[in-house]
This record gives sequence, structure tokens and C-alpha cells, in this order.
Amino acid sequence: MKIALINENSQAAKNAEICKALKKVVEPMGHEVFNYGMYTAEDECQLTYVQIGILAAVLLNSGAADYVITGCGTGEGAMLACNSFPGVICGHVEDALDAYTFAQINDGNAIAIPFAKGFGWGGDLNLEYIFEKLYVEESGQGYPRERAVPEQRNKKILDEVKKHTYRDLTEILKELDPELVKGALSGEKFKELFYANCKCDKIAAAVKEIVGE
Repeated sequence: MKIALINENSQAAKNAEICKALKKVVEPMGHEVFNYGMYTAEDECQLTYVQIGILAAVLLNSGAADYVITGCGTGEGAMLACNSFPGVICGHVEDALDAYTFAQINDGNAIAIPFAKGFGWGGDLNLEYIFEKLYVEESGQGYPRERAVPEQRNKKILDEVKKHTYRDLTEILKELDPELVKGALSGEKFKELFYANCKCDKIAAAVKEIVGE
């Protein structure tokens, strides 16, 4: 699995710590981590939580990433922004139990963590526990297991609903503020990581047009 890490500007200083915890947990499981930044609070590319949603949608819909780990101060803004786009099911995760139940019941492809709220002593351990429970088992198996069938049915219903309530991502990107979108795709390593992993020619072409290539 290709896991993308995205930090917005208010929590950019924690990027290295979050990335370290994520890699420590998921790389032994055979997953790859792709760090899209922000890397420091002083990065030239300053991502807002709205731009996190844009970047997450581009990565997930293009196949450049299979899962997105993101967040903001409270995690709420990042979650709302991610869920504003097609192809993204983002949960708000504060602890290991949230991570496990979201993975098993909701079978999403992104989580938003509150990187400021309650993030003090032991914050690194909490991150590790979250990542462990998020990927400990194949997602979508249901919790408790006797509820698996109705939970899986509801997930399929939600997927069908989203097909009708969201439009094609490339059309959405064209209609948004060009500078907003370009800023979301202007990270230091975005081009290097995105083009090497993108599986959708249509989205790749849209991205090239947006970033001016």
C-alpha cells in the first residue's frame, strides 16, 4: 500500500515526528510512505487545510496513493476538506480505538488527526498506536464481527450515493480558484512523488495543466 502523509501549515513543524512514527509502524508491514509535506513551518509552499483536501483527492483518485494520513490542529478542518471531494472517505481519528473502528466499520481511505489538540507528552506513542490499529488487519471486516454484513452493506450504499453526489475530479479542479489548486500542488517534492506513482493519465494531464507544464 502507498500511504501519503500531508501536513498543513499550522502543524508543519510536527511533520518529521509524524513521518517517523508512521514509517516505524507501517514499513515492517510492507507499506510505503510518501511524505508530501509540509516539511517545516517555513516551507515556501504553505498548505491550508482546504488545500489538503485538494491534494488528498488528487493523490487518491489518480492512484498515486492508496491511503492518506493528514490532519490539522483539531483534525476537523482537514476531515471536512477531504470529504468535500469524490473518491475520498476520511475519518476523524484521535486514538487507536478510533483508528480500528474506522478501518473496520467505515473502510475509508484517509484519516485526519488532531495534531494540536491533546498532543503533548506521549504524543508520539499515540501516533504509533493509531497507525498500528489502522493497518493491523484488512479493513472493512466489520466490528464487532457479527455486525460485518450490515456494515459492509452500508459501505456499499455509501459508495453508490457518492457516485451520484460528486462529479469528475478533473472538472472540479478546473472550476476551483486556479491559485488555490496550484498552491495545493506546489509542494517541494510533489512532482517527484506524484508523477512517479500516478496511474491516471487524465488526472496527470489536468495536474500538468494546472502547475504549468
